[in-house]
Amino acid sequence: QVQLVESGGGLLQPGGSLRLSCAASGFTLNTYRLRWHRQTPGKERELVAAITSAGGTNYADSVKGRFTISRDNAKNTVYLQMNSLKPEDTAVYYCNARTGVAIIYDYWGQGTQVTVSS
Repeated sequence: QVQLVESGGGLLQPGGSLRLSCAASGFTLNTYRLRWHRQTPGKERELVAAITSAGGTNYADSVKGRFTISRDNAKNTVYLQMNSLKPEDTAVYYCNARTGVAIIYDYWGQGTQVTVSS
């Protein structure tokens, strides 16, 4: 069964750090472009960070310098290290794996809640 499972979300105070993990099963991540998105109620899902199969990364302006996306192909897992968290980072975070040209393979996790509040 093809699946992406996120973990690591939680409640923490502003300025704190958290690492999200997204483990794949049923397929291997090494040829996929991997992304983290987030969504809050009433808003569209937004791209937070992305990493290519070659390891190139890009980030939303709002998280540059604070968040780091990485991948461990041996563990079939993608991570999002989040530092200096702010209340506006509160959201459900989703991982996404996508590959293909003529046929697109596109998988999403179920999401993990991150709440930043004092």
